[in-house]
Amino acid sequence: MDDKQKLQLEEEIEELESIRGRHTELVTVMIPAGFNIHVITKQLEAEKSTAANIKSKQTRTAVADSLERIIREIKNYKKTPDNGLALYAGNVSENEGTQDIKLWAIEPPKPLNVRMYRCDQTFVTEPLRELLQTDEVYGLLAIDRQEATIGTLEGKQIKVIRKLTSGVPGKIKAGGQSSQRFHRVTEGLAKEFFRRVAEAMKEIFFDMPRLKGILVGGPIPTKEEFLVEGDLVTKLKEKVIAVKDIGYVDEHGLRLLVESSQEDIAEQEIIKEKKILEEFFNTLGKNPDKAVYGEEKVNKALERGAAEKILISTKLNKHEIAAIEKKAINISAHVILISTETDEGVQFYNITKGVGAILRFALE
Repeated sequence: MDDKQKLQLEEEIEELESIRGRHTELVTVMIPAGFNIHVITKQLEAEKSTAANIKSKQTRTAVADSLERIIREIKNYKKTPDNGLALYAGNVSENEGTQDIKLWAIEPPKPLNVRMYRCDQTFVTEPLRELLQTDEVYGLLAIDRQEATIGTLEGKQIKVIRKLTSGVPGKIKAGGQSSQRFHRVTEGLAKEFFRRVAEAMKEIFFDMPRLKGILVGGPIPTKEEFLVEGDLVTKLKEKVIAVKDIGYVDEHGLRLLVESSQEDIAEQEIIKEKKILEEFFNTLGKNPDKAVYGEEKVNKALERGAAEKILISTKLNKHEIAAIEKKAINISAHVILISTETDEGVQFYNITKGVGAILRFALE
């Protein structure tokens, strides 16, 4: 998702999270990408009948009316939107005994993978918040000499993309064949398998625009043999940021690979952060008219359309960050959040009080 979509989703989530029901009268409905929307309509019609059993008349009426609003909204769609659909409805009236049903229909900018129906005192927003966590994708490969599983890690979601098998026999005696011949046959099959895995990875990852890195796992020495002998194209070899020993090469193996690579992934984020801070401080030192810091000067750069990159410390509160992001999006400036988990990030906050900018052109 782009910065504008991200900001819009953040604002919608904050609005939803600010609402509190007096009882369990706020309705959340989530339809995952690719799911039959007509099945959801039938489910909600059934839930409307169930809601008639709620003891409290006020809650019963609010839930029934909210469900009716959601059902009417769903009927405007011929099919589920490409990325799924999140629907919220509930009584938002601040006056006891009065009713004001409001509806939100959100088509997320990334695929929604959760199916949900819930009535509660709050709306369920966690699945939408997870979509905001990252726009970056890590490629995953778990491989031994018999099989390989290729997948992706996006946010917290691990997805299996492809499975391949080699045909290489396990560690058994070759009946009637000499050990040397058996060795040659199995090595030939293994090399052909490595080639097919490398081709599959090229097909999946080569033109993936958000690919941040590749994690490779498997038993010793297969994964190393693959990286050396597997004909993996240089562009993808350079993307390999972690090679881990794991005992499984199926979907469970991908989960183990991700778990064992958390420090490597975190290190990549730190490197990215250090590079942008280095650029900011170098510009400030060598070309000071092309970098500014502090709320007043950064706002001036935003108002004049001069800001190209906006650096914001995560130590600022979320409302301050959102306000700066909104201005940045209006002039197509790129926003980078800077943590305080590194010495450089702490230094940035101490010097700038939390916000700096690299400029397209100097301010007068």
